[in-house]
Amino acid sequence: MKPNSGTLVINIMNGGKAEAYEGVYQCTARNERGAAISNNIVIRPSRSPLWTKEKLEPNQVREGDSLVLHCRPPVGLPPPIIFWMDNAFQRLPQSERVSQGLNGDLYFSNVQPEDTREDYICYARFNHTQTIQQKQPISVKVLSMDSLNDTIAANLSDTDIYAKPVTERQPVLLTPTGSTSTKVELRGNVLLLECIAAGLPTPVIRWIKEGGELPANRTFFENFKKTLKIIDVSEADSGNYKCIARNILGSVHHVISVTVKAAPYWITAPKNLVLSPGEDGTLICRANGNPKPNISWLANGVPIAIAPEDPSRKVDGDTIIFSHVQERSSAVYQCNASNEYGYLLANAFVNVLAEPPRILTPPNKLYQVIADSPALLHCAYFGSPKPEIEWFKGVKGSILRGNEYVFHDNGTLEIPVAQKDSSGTYTCVARNELGKTQNEVQLEVKDPTMIIKQPEYKVIQRYGQVSFECIIKHDSTLLPTVIWLKDNDELPDDERFLIGKDNLTIMNVTDKDDGTYTCIVNTTLDSVSASAVLTVVARPNPPFDLELTGQLERSIELSWIPGDENNSPITNFVIEYEDGLHEPGVWHYQTEVPGTQTTVQLKLSPYVNYSFRVIAVNEIGRSQPSEPSEQYLTKSANPDENPSNVQGIGSEPDNLVITWESLKGFQSNGPGLQYKVSWRQKDVDDEWTSVIVANVSKYIVSGTPTFVPYEIKVQALNDLGYAPEPSEVIGHSGEDLPMVAPGNVQVHVINSTLAKVHWDPVPVKTVRGHLQGYKVYYWKVQSLSRRSRRHVEKKILTFRGNKTFGMLPGLEPYSSYKLNVRVVNGKGEGPASPDKVFKTPEGVPSSPSFLKITNPTLDSLTLEWGSPTHPNGVLISYILKFQPINNTHELGPLVEIRIPANESSMILKNLNYSTRYKFYFNAQTSVGSGSQITEEAVTIMDEAMASRQVDIATQGWFIGLMCAVALLILILLIVCFIRRNKGGKYPVKEKEDAHADPEIQPMKEDDGTFGEYSDAEDHKPLKKGSRTPSDRTVKKEDSDDSLVDYGEGVNGQFNEDGSFIGQYSGKKEKEPAEGNESSEAPSPVNAMNSFV
Repeated sequence: MKPNSGTLVINIMNGGKAEAYEGVYQCTARNERGAAISNNIVIRPSRSPLWTKEKLEPNQVREGDSLVLHCRPPVGLPPPIIFWMDNAFQRLPQSERVSQGLNGDLYFSNVQPEDTREDYICYARFNHTQTIQQKQPISVKVLSMDSLNDTIAANLSDTDIYAKPVTERQPVLLTPTGSTSTKVELRGNVLLLECIAAGLPTPVIRWIKEGGELPANRTFFENFKKTLKIIDVSEADSGNYKCIARNILGSVHHVISVTVKAAPYWITAPKNLVLSPGEDGTLICRANGNPKPNISWLANGVPIAIAPEDPSRKVDGDTIIFSHVQERSSAVYQCNASNEYGYLLANAFVNVLAEPPRILTPPNKLYQVIADSPALLHCAYFGSPKPEIEWFKGVKGSILRGNEYVFHDNGTLEIPVAQKDSSGTYTCVARNELGKTQNEVQLEVKDPTMIIKQPEYKVIQRYGQVSFECIIKHDSTLLPTVIWLKDNDELPDDERFLIGKDNLTIMNVTDKDDGTYTCIVNTTLDSVSASAVLTVVARPNPPFDLELTGQLERSIELSWIPGDENNSPITNFVIEYEDGLHEPGVWHYQTEVPGTQTTVQLKLSPYVNYSFRVIAVNEIGRSQPSEPSEQYLTKSANPDENPSNVQGIGSEPDNLVITWESLKGFQSNGPGLQYKVSWRQKDVDDEWTSVIVANVSKYIVSGTPTFVPYEIKVQALNDLGYAPEPSEVIGHSGEDLPMVAPGNVQVHVINSTLAKVHWDPVPVKTVRGHLQGYKVYYWKVQSLSRRSRRHVEKKILTFRGNKTFGMLPGLEPYSSYKLNVRVVNGKGEGPASPDKVFKTPEGVPSSPSFLKITNPTLDSLTLEWGSPTHPNGVLISYILKFQPINNTHELGPLVEIRIPANESSMILKNLNYSTRYKFYFNAQTSVGSGSQITEEAVTIMDEAMASRQVDIATQGWFIGLMCAVALLILILLIVCFIRRNKGGKYPVKEKEDAHADPEIQPMKEDDGTFGEYSDAEDHKPLKKGSRTPSDRTVKKEDSDDSLVDYGEGVNGQFNEDGSFIGQYSGKKEKEPAEGNESSEAPSPVNAMNSFV
């Protein structure tokens, strides 16, 4: 016995014999409260006996017969493991024909000549003693029919019967024998049923259960289906099992009746009882088995029938009933359930105690849980009688009840779904009739840890950079730790992996980085994780193993093996070829096929030394080209095609230049490529003229008439012959300048800025080339209002095609013009038509060139002005309008004065002193009023003030002050301009809008008719304005209409139909310049907008 232990140690290492200790052992543990006993422990020594000596005769068997080699191993403890080997310690091969039975014998369903050998050896391995015993070798000789007949022929006369040839036989069972057998197995064990049959051909075994199905998930077939294995058998597996052996000649079957017996097993094992004096209790011992076990009771290891009597105890079969127990009733009871297959033994302690409650859980224990998860608050207790447990929350809380709590028998309080308000102090109270005790525990409910932004699936190209985010939210009292895994393992030890606070970044991604990345967040209470897959993609690897098969003159089959697609499916393969004969080193596109195809039939051209290569393509890009295939030279042949893009265009009036696109090298189909050039004049009964030229792309025919059509054809040929007959094309010999000018030129003046010109087309024969169109030259001779000539600038408009009219826009009003018309072909222009003179009517004038206001007095102002730069007619008068402006920028009544056209200044009298006036000034012709300019001026307060103003104006400080004011005004103007462009509105603008000039009306919309050609901006209020310079002069910039918008050639061109409807109002003049100049005077209202 070991000290302080119940363990018994048997040591035979010092010479003892195991047989001396063979027997049945049982352990008993005893104290003053009773005695407990163990199960019986059987000790038996292991044995590995030798095989008994026996004389083994050689086995001679005819081919096709069955054979059984018996092993008959010695009986060992535990039983040995049997296997068959040869002299070289190699296991003998087994099959459906040859197999080992459960008893260790070797069965041959039918023998074959190859089964002949002298070293069939059966081995028995005793694992417990680690020894292997060997049977004597068994010799088998298979007699084939040929050798058997030879033997018979040597010993018998010719009249004797020879051995019959090998014949097929229907199945016969070798084991088990007969048609039925029985098998008993214990519940929970493994059931093994075996059927081995002889026959030729080798029979096939099939298993069924009569009246039922083989149990699913517990049935297995072994030894080539000759063994049926059912694990963990139960009584339900009892029944008849049939094995059927079948070959082509018939079948045989055997029924095995299986009975499942059972050693005793527990239904209810007796449990310890803790009772207080006077209480009642029961010990229940229920077991089952087949056959049904017997139940017997022992008290302190002694059969209860002879144990000391206890008046509180009564035995009723499998139950002991205790009534009004006393402390002397404490004892250990054993229940024994036995049948012929085994027994069960269980100890149950009946302890009669009188103990007040005790709580074993440490006081003030802190429990921490995550919200929405269960909370288990323990209250381990002890007492007799068994205490009642109650739970309270808080200092003065009521007893806890209801469905939101679960009260376990061991005293544990379970809160299935703990919330934040579940936190607090909980009190456990244990009480029985001997007293009560209590214990407090603390519960803290924490916010769950969450990954609020999880890593996402990423597809990244090789050598790129990728980042996985893992942003978490957690309880402020918990300290989280973040761990990153790759494929559920640690990250590689690589400096390319950078772990940040909320992310994982992988630099310079490689193929090995492909996988699943997991972010794990751990706290002391919970753990969350999120995963994302990284797919590393790249261009595919190049195809390899290119092979050419099926070589024909005009086709060949190319096959290849695709390279790795690198996680991006191959969408297509591009096949390229190299012509080593004509263009070595240059690869050309041949064709392409879908990514699922790895062979292609390629069309070939003659006289080409082909090499092929393949390029794989996926969404990322193209692979490197594969290694070139072997070369394949095709035979020469006549050309298959003729040159393309054949043209005949003369470069001179007396020649015809024939050009074509030469065939490429591989299109020649053979050596000696040349061209046969043929031509004849069209619509003339001439024979074809032909010439053979070398491999060039041009031939010039001289001495041709000017611009006549020719039929042309160019045919390819080589040393093997001609290409197919080419198609004909039409060309023309060279052009010459047109011979005549257009006639009957007429001009119709539509308005002051637009005219329409007509002409008769020239005869086609006089064009002497391809008609390109007509050009109209026109120029201004003089202005009718000034009678002064200026430099003549001719303008040109080109009208393509066979046009007979055109529009002339952008003319100046009240002017004299000349024009002529010329026909144009591919060579150039023909002679001009006689000059045609026409005049434009009057138009409205431009604004006066300047308006200057000087000499302010108490009641008068002096006005000076310049005549319009473009009077556009005879001026008949000037119109002056003015109105006062008060301090709030409100406009007073408007006064209008008409001034003779020959005046250039006037003194305006009877004005109010110290008053600002706004002036509007424009000129008039008989057609109407032109655009106006504006100006403002102020009358003085008195003469002294005027002199002081002169004196102040000469002072340096005043000049500096005015410069500062001017700078401030400039800044304000910029701010206003910016706000106006943004749609802003400010008070001064509203006031000015409220006092707009009532006499200034907007222009009417274009009614769609040809109106007068004038500047479209002349009558529109300016959008921007500025104060005039200190000399009160407003300048008007000159502007000329441009013909680029209407024509082509030198200055532009018309549209295809020569129409300019919707554009006759001319080109808009420039917007007013900002600063101290304005291209034209603003309207009264909008002019005020600039003085903010």
